[in-house]
Amino acid sequence: MAGVDNVQSVTEGYSFDGPCLDLGALLTGPDTVAAEAKVRIPLGMVNRHGLVAGATGSGKTKTLQVLAEQLSAAGVPVFLADVKGDLSGIAQPGVGNAKITARARSIGQDWAPAAVPAEYHSLGGRGPGIPIRVTISSFGPLLLSRVLDLNEVQESSLALVFHFADEHGLPLLDLKDLRSVVTYLTGEQGAAELAALGGLSKQTAGVLLRKLIAFADEGAEDFFGEPEFDTRELLRTADDGRGVISVLELSELQTKPTLFATFLMWLLADLYHDLPEVGDLDKPKLVFFFDEAHLLFDGASKAFVDAVTQTVRLIRSKGVGVFFVTQTPKDVAPDVLAQLGNRVQHALRAYTPDDAKALRATVSTFPKSGYDLAELLTSLGIGEAVVTVLSETGAPTPVAWTRLPAPTSTMGPLDPAELDRRVRESPRYARYAEPVDRESAYELLAAKLAPADEATPESRSAPEKRRTERDDPGMVQKVLGSTEVRGFLRSAASTAGREVFRSLFGTARRRR
Repeated sequence: MAGVDNVQSVTEGYSFDGPCLDLGALLTGPDTVAAEAKVRIPLGMVNRHGLVAGATGSGKTKTLQVLAEQLSAAGVPVFLADVKGDLSGIAQPGVGNAKITARARSIGQDWAPAAVPAEYHSLGGRGPGIPIRVTISSFGPLLLSRVLDLNEVQESSLALVFHFADEHGLPLLDLKDLRSVVTYLTGEQGAAELAALGGLSKQTAGVLLRKLIAFADEGAEDFFGEPEFDTRELLRTADDGRGVISVLELSELQTKPTLFATFLMWLLADLYHDLPEVGDLDKPKLVFFFDEAHLLFDGASKAFVDAVTQTVRLIRSKGVGVFFVTQTPKDVAPDVLAQLGNRVQHALRAYTPDDAKALRATVSTFPKSGYDLAELLTSLGIGEAVVTVLSETGAPTPVAWTRLPAPTSTMGPLDPAELDRRVRESPRYARYAEPVDRESAYELLAAKLAPADEATPESRSAPEKRRTERDDPGMVQKVLGSTEVRGFLRSAASTAGREVFRSLFGTARRRR
């Protein structure tokens, strides 16, 4: 099974001239390591994307930690989604023991405890971390359809609602803004405009409204709004040149898996639209680890999968590498899987007929080798994996049964008090911690629908008074009295001086 004569081919196949990430050494038997046969990934090939797969408990999280540590040391920023809450210790030096020492000695690793520069984030402030929020407009109809589990008709109808808001100068910043637009269109005052939209029926609009209300009741209000997170914050390096590792703490959201998976896709799509084309670099600008990747594709529409596929295909030329982390390759859409050049496959289980089918499918995705992969993949130990990557010429390396190194940082969560201290000391905490609720679709439509005599000038709020004063007849209004001009100005004002365009996912981006 082990392929003892594989030592020379692996030694030659993984000998690279440029900087590399160390994945350990070749195993030639259950406890026999050829330490001279190093298994590595060329740093310049990390933006060709990758897959880290394996059954629960096989060591995927530690592999992420090892890769993140080395990328940071090479000056590459990293984004990690911490679903289980056990990656926060990456900012703290690890503690050695006899087991770690023996593993390091067996693969020729010079192990020493070391921390990496890290910053912690959370979605909307749910859990410890600097809050990441996004406006509804930036999130867009396609991603929101995925979160709301809409069918194709409902998805296209939601896109029409976004179109209506864009055309009528109604900023969609949070969920109440979107609900107010749908409520307006389904009400008496918006009946004519609903009819003018064509493909949006009142019944479908009602379904959208009910789903949005249920979504808000589940606590989703926290995730949408301002200040919107600038994804370029993820591209930072520390003062000593090491890449900053951004850890998104998601343990508080384990009951909303589709939501956090879709939010991760928004982060990736937003980066794609902000970054310039750079082609192939000596090292990536950012490496993005997409944990629990199956959640992105389960039940997704064809339009959504197509958009994911295109984003992954094109973001390589922006200098971003994406690693999908899941249990088996079949969890990832085939067109996306075809773009993942680097593979670290941990152990698989074959206890059921479905497991056996998944095992056969996994074996079929590897290049030809001297291994009986169906047998090997079910017998791998913790911290072992079957590896093949892209060489510096872009050709696949030999398949290698590999013992991986241990992380040098803490393998577990930070103390909660220490984590909270690190979060609050970040300069970005003050920028993003407190939500902002400025005038948007909700307030504009409420003012439009309010009876003219509902309030006296003395009882109106300050924003209402400003609107009244602005709307009083005067020289400006006489000059700009055209409804077309006023509509244009209102639309321009609604975007707060920013140019908005729609992306692959229908997300609205601003020229920064």
